[in-house]
Amino acid sequence: MGFGYSSSCLDDQHQQQQQHDVVFQDDENDLRSLLQILPHDLHENLLNEPKRARLLEVILDLGRMPEARYHGELGGQYLRRTVVSLKELEHAQNAVGDFGGDNRAGIEGTLHRISAIKSRKGLIVGLTCRVGRAVSGQIDMLYDMLQYEKSILFVGRPGVGKTTVLREIARVLSDEFHKRVVIIDTSNEIGGDGNIPHAAIGGARRMQVTEPSMQHKVMIEAVENHMPEAIIVDEIGTAAEALACRSIAQRGVMLIATAHGQQLENILKNPTLSDLVGGVETVTLGDGEAQARRSQKTILERQAPPTFEFLIEMRQRHYWVTHQTEKSVDILLRGKSPQVEVRRRDKKFKVVIERSKSYDECEP
Repeated sequence: MGFGYSSSCLDDQHQQQQQHDVVFQDDENDLRSLLQILPHDLHENLLNEPKRARLLEVILDLGRMPEARYHGELGGQYLRRTVVSLKELEHAQNAVGDFGGDNRAGIEGTLHRISAIKSRKGLIVGLTCRVGRAVSGQIDMLYDMLQYEKSILFVGRPGVGKTTVLREIARVLSDEFHKRVVIIDTSNEIGGDGNIPHAAIGGARRMQVTEPSMQHKVMIEAVENHMPEAIIVDEIGTAAEALACRSIAQRGVMLIATAHGQQLENILKNPTLSDLVGGVETVTLGDGEAQARRSQKTILERQAPPTFEFLIEMRQRHYWVTHQTEKSVDILLRGKSPQVEVRRRDKKFKVVIERSKSYDECEP
């Protein structure tokens, strides 16, 4: 497809400054702050665990053995033979504080996220304690694209690193590109919990959202009140949020966002979110036009220009499929396979771009 890049590998000045591998930074203080809410025996076990730098989350479910999950490993690892008690869950809840309307809470000054599972009576019976880290190096995968100042939508399964990428984009746009950046931080996942945002977002400003249902209103408020050149928002999932995205894009503001879905087709088939990629409408052709196109008389076409010029499918943490949204949508609606760019890391963690690859040949 070709987005105008001069090399199949990113060899610009930025990459020369970022030759280190993508790593999870083992911030001892940040990790301790999360472990302190756990039962004491789990705290000590995990702090002495050699794999702690790859710790993804700790699962505490009432009446079940506590479990740790790690990046790069399938399944989990039980942390002890005894089950989690109600008293232990209450201790963790008291250490964290109040949960929001999305049943999420954070730890002030960190990027950690604690999500609650509640019974029908509102009692917390399970906790997912997710480790939040500022991961360096991910920006190399799309640093060149940011220079075009176009809106980008990320899709991918949970845990593939979408929020981590948003955080680093916020830092680079504000500190290196010197743009006015505002983050709409609905669950404080991007900028961390507390009133002072985490240093990982650089000079970007952060607007917190009191209730998840208010996210679309805060998005519009950011544009109207704070004159951003770029807005960053996580987890677009409602029609109101999709409409707010279109309104922001029409005002000439660069928009970087994630949406629920794993691939472009998921967004196209989602009536709530399809507007993000231009929407879909049914069109009836005349006999002559249908014959000229060699198609049926009733076809699907893109309804409007897409809100996001680029869409990136994060298939894996280091394997991305990049679409020029308008072209890919039009070709997919014709039942054909578009040409895409694959951005991946080789065995030496160097970023490689594969141009003009058929979409149906990309790795699952």
